Amino acid sequence: MRSELGHLNKYFFKYKKHFIGGIICVALSNVFSVFGAIYVRNAFDTVASSLKSNHHILSDLKSQLFIYALIILGAAIVRGIFMFLMRQSLIVMSRNIEYDLKNEIYAQYQKLDTSFYRTNNTGDMMNRISEDVSRVRMYVGPAIMYLVNLVVMFIVLIASMLQVNVELTIWVITPLPILAISIYYVNDFIEKKSDAMQEQLSNVTSFVQEAFSGLRVIKSYSKEHSITQAFEKEADIYKSKSLALTFVDALWFPSILLLVGISSILTVYIGGKQAIAGEISIGNIAEFIIYINMLSFPVTSLGWAVSLIQRAKASQTRINEFLHVQPTIYNTQNNVYEFNESIKFNNVTFKYKVESAEALSSIQFDIKKGDSLGVVGSTGSGKSTLAQLMLRLYEPTEGHIYIDDIPLNQLNLSAYRQDIGYVPQDVFLFSDTIKNNMIFGEENASEIDMINAAKDAAVHDNIIEFADTYETMVGERGITLSGGQKQRIAIARALIKKPKLLILDDCLSAVDAETEEQILSNLKTHLNQTTSIIISHKVSSVINCDEIIVLDKGQIIERGNHNFLINQDGYYAGLYSKQMKETVV
Repeated sequence: MRSELGHLNKYFFKYKKHFIGGIICVALSNVFSVFGAIYVRNAFDTVASSLKSNHHILSDLKSQLFIYALIILGAAIVRGIFMFLMRQSLIVMSRNIEYDLKNEIYAQYQKLDTSFYRTNNTGDMMNRISEDVSRVRMYVGPAIMYLVNLVVMFIVLIASMLQVNVELTIWVITPLPILAISIYYVNDFIEKKSDAMQEQLSNVTSFVQEAFSGLRVIKSYSKEHSITQAFEKEADIYKSKSLALTFVDALWFPSILLLVGISSILTVYIGGKQAIAGEISIGNIAEFIIYINMLSFPVTSLGWAVSLIQRAKASQTRINEFLHVQPTIYNTQNNVYEFNESIKFNNVTFKYKVESAEALSSIQFDIKKGDSLGVVGSTGSGKSTLAQLMLRLYEPTEGHIYIDDIPLNQLNLSAYRQDIGYVPQDVFLFSDTIKNNMIFGEENASEIDMINAAKDAAVHDNIIEFADTYETMVGERGITLSGGQKQRIAIARALIKKPKLLILDDCLSAVDAETEEQILSNLKTHLNQTTSIIISHKVSSVINCDEIIVLDKGQIIERGNHNFLINQDGYYAGLYSKQMKETVV
């Protein structure tokens, strides 16, 4: 447990004032709880003594009992105050740790590279930062609070009980070793059940997230019923795993209560015999019963706290899996980045996995600053992979990428990416206004810059037709916009940065030929000093590029400008001829 939950020790140290203050309040609240039992004993003994003497004065007895009642009430009030402070210290600490841990996980998510997100689904990542962290919070808050309370109360009460009668104390605590042994054996079982339940919850979360993301496809194919059935199947598995854990809890808590009840029976029986023998008073029996009742809730909560700790351990294990992942791509330099000459791919080969086929093989080209490079090819030819390597989202398996003869992995990665305007094939817009989506990469952009970028992307006229113009909310993932409008807003988002390197990854697929030509013309006019890489399956997008490379199965099969490639009468010329005929038709 220490090895997994030990990750949280730094937070206990950070909030040591809350932690230590909470423990002190626990101790003080338990000390004052003993006062009540002591004065109940005194009250019983006073009444018993008065009845035996036969000459008691009723008014004096009432006065003395009234004083005892006030002391018991005062002790209860003071105990309540310290219990409040205890919760304010420990529970507030747990909320602070929850906040810090979520930030730590999110920061780790931001550091991890693209390969991590290819192998882990969104639902699982969301579950670890939400459900798993919530379970950990229950450990650092309630579980620790109740365990500390039990330990302190046990020490205080056992010490008080031993002062009264050692033999009776031994009989009363006889069931406790049985409790300790049962905890030892139940712990492992709870941990396994909890781990299995959390993993299945991740599966359910992933399923729901994927279903919501693909809702339009589900509805268009009228697959709501089958998706619902699939969800019910996943939910049933989670329910069965959850009920298995609940079954353990259902047996666990009554078993603890039974052991507490046995202690009460032993107190009455053994204590009664000793009271008859004159070894203890009737007040001592009442005192012991109060002590046992005071122990009943902490001891009962022991099972619950142990269950919380085991669940937290399972959750923290899952959290640590991601926290301990080291990104393969990270910034190693803080040097000043400048792009003055060229970008060079030198015999670059790339595989997504060691055992997979080569996505790119021996790619070699050189693009000078201010020039434009067109990349065409069929689906799966490696076009998008080339763009991702240029962004350094992946490292080449072999070969190197150079910026001004400096290896890309030796540049200031943050500064390098800040100078890139990138529009991916799968355009993503945030659930926000058009304006905020456009200035996402350049928050200090002026309104004039924003409008100019929208005009260059041929989307300004569309935007001003909306009732709220640039303040229009686009909905989740831009669902309220057409495909062409989303692509053009994404292009404007890239242009507003005035990038040194512009990468358009097949992002003109949803616009008509006239709009495409307008956008490309604007880029040529207003970004003539920007190095452009235009990736497309449409020849019309790359006709005016300074150089064009044709990819097929990860290899460059042709290169040159448009006229040169047409005269070669190869793959490019055939693709151009075919697309021109489709346009005419």
